Amino acid sequence: MSLIRWDPFREMISLREAIDRLFEESFVRPRGWLEAERVMSIPLDIYEEGDDLIVKATVPGVKPEDLNVQIQNNILTISGETKEERERKEANYHLREHRYGRFERSVTLPYAVQVDKAEATFEHGVLRLRLPKAEEVRGRRIEVKVQK
Repeated sequence: MSLIRWDPFREMISLREAIDRLFEESFVRPRGWLEAERVMSIPLDIYEEGDDLIVKATVPGVKPEDLNVQIQNNILTISGETKEERERKEANYHLREHRYGRFERSVTLPYAVQVDKAEATFEHGVLRLRLPKAEEVRGRRIEVKVQK
């Protein structure tokens, strides 16, 4: 019979990890009855470049044909679905962070855009939208005439 020396710091670390896990599961990423209906979100960058609004969305592992981009009532919606290639029921995962399923992101654009002149490109998992400002949004110079 061997004796194992008690290390109080080992117990404190495991308690801290348990509290972190409880906090994360309760508030940061709650699970439960909404898990089946969970819709993932995607990160976006939106900025101006000249007279265009540029939107960059990171969608790794998604094929361009699986993306849906819509603008309606000045709201941009990017949605799609990622599917797992093959489910491995026999595998014993040690870490599994890849998510599969529907994703969707909607944002209100800062101003009106010309949807019919919008351009979308997709490269290396990044969707880039170029949305020209609507004519009424662009500033116009008004010429001042001098009366004689």
